[in-house]
Amino acid sequence: EVHLVESGGGLVQPGGSLRLSCAASGFTFSGNDMTWVRQAPGKGLELVSGINSGGGSTYYADSVKGRFTISRDNAKNTLYLQMNSLQTEDTAVYYCATGVSNGGIWYASSNRGQGTQVTVSS
Repeated sequence: EVHLVESGGGLVQPGGSLRLSCAASGFTFSGNDMTWVRQAPGKGLELVSGINSGGGSTYYADSVKGRFTISRDNAKNTLYLQMNSLQTEDTAVYYCATGVSNGGIWYASSNRGQGTQVTVSS
């Protein structure tokens, strides 16, 4: 059973930084592409970033490109999202999820954790 636990969210001022972590268990983490998705209040899910199983290929939504960095440590079964230059528009619940890349198009599965709240406000 896929088990994903996100952490690292919180309240931060605009321009600040946060690092999210996602601890994975119950499946072969190193064999799976992974994604970060977010859901802002009153909005649908947005796929923010993806990384392939080996960590050598990444994807970023235009809204976060140049500000967020996805990474993974397969030895620790952990996915990360470094978020810099945070903006109020980044306020959302952030989830990690298994995913897949097909022809350069990234998809997030429904296997998500409980999420971690990120609030960007002055």
